[in-house]
Amino acid sequence: MRNDHLHPADIRGASRLVIDAIVGIADVVEAMHVSIAHLPGARRPASPEPARGITGLVYRSVRTVTSGVGLVLDKALGSLVPPADNVRSSFGREAVLAAVNGVLGDYLAETGNALAIAMGLRRDGQPLELTRQALAASIPQPEPKLMVMVHGLCRNDLQWGERDRLESFARDLGYTALFLHYNSGRHVSINGREFAALLEQLVVQWPVAVESLAIVAHSMGGLVTRSACHYAAAAAMQWPDALHHLIFIATPHHGAPLERGGNWIDLILGANPYTAPLARLGKIRSAGITDLRYGNLVDEDWAGHDRFARGDRRTPIPLPPGVSCHVIAGTNGDAPDGLSGNLRGHLWGDGLVPLDSALGRHADPARNLGFPESRCWIAGNTGHLALLASDAAWEQIRQWLGERGNDGVASRLAPPSSGGSGPGRR
Repeated sequence: MRNDHLHPADIRGASRLVIDAIVGIADVVEAMHVSIAHLPGARRPASPEPARGITGLVYRSVRTVTSGVGLVLDKALGSLVPPADNVRSSFGREAVLAAVNGVLGDYLAETGNALAIAMGLRRDGQPLELTRQALAASIPQPEPKLMVMVHGLCRNDLQWGERDRLESFARDLGYTALFLHYNSGRHVSINGREFAALLEQLVVQWPVAVESLAIVAHSMGGLVTRSACHYAAAAAMQWPDALHHLIFIATPHHGAPLERGGNWIDLILGANPYTAPLARLGKIRSAGITDLRYGNLVDEDWAGHDRFARGDRRTPIPLPPGVSCHVIAGTNGDAPDGLSGNLRGHLWGDGLVPLDSALGRHADPARNLGFPESRCWIAGNTGHLALLASDAAWEQIRQWLGERGNDGVASRLAPPSSGGSGPGRR
């Protein structure tokens, strides 16, 4: 198989994105032109309106010609793009696609852009076909215990670290490791619902009886996982019966300050009629990113609302019952001695996720997730992404997954017949 940095479909997807960007920039420039043309003291329109006369004709021509060129180019490239069979993707290409999807993924999906990532389970960077026959062929020695790794925003399944090391880690504990690959720019709830359906198909089609399922999720992946648990319970799916361990690594259960800061910039730009058109540029960020403002999990948290408006409207979603849920958090300072007191001095956490958010702590009892202190571990002097490379963090995960806990409970998910330690310091 070839291992390419650029696929033919990428050229078509990128060309569509560039055409859309040119049209969008023309809209912003026109809006600024109209705002500036209305000098102080002159009557300003109550709502944005297009430019008139020759100026308006120029902007309309730019949009029309650009759109026409885009349609011709897209049609021409579409006839030239061959199927992607037997083409492996390079690590660099995967990283770029993941970043683009994190920022613009909802738009890519809505417009049918070829750059949009389709959700799937992968192993060694290759998609898995979720049928018993295909799984048995691609995984010669499937274990009865499954470990599913869920990446975060703008990341992909190849960025967990050394795959051989992770697969060896899982194998030593009796697990087969699989990796979720998804478009992190879509709403968390949309990804959560799709992830739930994917896990249902996985446990039903797994070649041997599933005794135990563990999910290890980093950052946004933890929100997608909690959303999946919620939708699976609502649909009475089978796979939650096998779910014994949930491990959250640096998950912003109650949001991330950087997204809230971005929202303030939107408001400041929008308050001035001359800079209001620039606020549109800030609003190109994806639905996945805006879900991180407070930690949205379900459709009700965003449906029917302006996703850029301030205000925490989340529906309180508890942790799934009967599951051993664990937290790993990071702080850029020394780790605190315990969690029972005030964490002042550690509030900023790993640089992206505050400790209280990572630990699920909230002043509202309905939203406080209540992780037991024995299931929380904090890595000192460790940043958000550095947690994934922390030997001490993975050793803690090994201890948690090595506990029998619910593993002593027999799973009801047989395939169809074919005929604690306390809070740690690093």
